[in-house]
Amino acid sequence: MEARLLGKAYLGLMVMAVVIAVMAGCGLGQRAGLSHGRDVFKTCEPCHGTDGAGNLALRAPAIAGLPDWYVAAELGKFQKNIRGAHPDDEEGARMRPMARTLYRPGDLQAVSAYVASLPHVKVPPVLSGDRVAGEKHYTAICVACHGPDGKGNQAMNAPPLPQQADWYMVAQLEKFKTGMRGASALDMEGSQMKAMSATLMDTTAMRDVVAYIKSLPN
Repeated sequence: MEARLLGKAYLGLMVMAVVIAVMAGCGLGQRAGLSHGRDVFKTCEPCHGTDGAGNLALRAPAIAGLPDWYVAAELGKFQKNIRGAHPDDEEGARMRPMARTLYRPGDLQAVSAYVASLPHVKVPPVLSGDRVAGEKHYTAICVACHGPDGKGNQAMNAPPLPQQADWYMVAQLEKFKTGMRGASALDMEGSQMKAMSATLMDTTAMRDVVAYIKSLPN
C-alpha cells in the first residue's frame, strides 16, 4: 500500500516537473523571440525611431504597441506586392524592400512581437478638424470595424487608431480613396477601406474624422 502511494506521489512530482519545465521553456522562447525581434527592428529604427514613435519628416507612422497580428499582416502585404506597389506610393516603395529583408524563418513574427511589446507613444495632433462632424463620419463608416473606442478588432483585421499620428491617418485615407492603397484583389481589408474612404467627400471630411479619432482615449 505504502509503495503504491509513494509511486503515485513520485508520478505526480514528475508530472509537475514536466509542466514547470514546459512553462519555463515557453518563457525562454518568448524572451528569445523578443530578443531576435529587437535585433531585426534595428533595420526599422532609421525611419520609425528606436521607440517606434514614427517620423513626420520621413512620413513614417507610429508603430509602437500595434498588435502583432496587424504588423505581421501588413509586412506580409508589402512582401507580396499587395501593398506599396502603386507607382505613386513613395512610402510604400520604401517599405517593400525593407519588408523583404525579413526572409529568415521567424523574422517577421519576431519583429511583429517586438513592435507590439513597445509602449504606446503619445503622438500629438498636427492637423485641425471638426470633431463633431468627425464623430458623425466615424459612427457611420468606422465604428463597425474599429469599435466605438477606436481600439480595433482582430476578427475584422482592424487596427487600433487613437495612438496613430493624424497626418498619417489622413494620408492613408487619401491613398485608399485614390486607389493607391487597397486596389489589389488580394487585399480584402484594403478593399473595404477603399470603399469606406470613398464616402468621405474630401480632405476636410478626412481631417474631421481623424480629429475625432485623436480625441478618443489612447
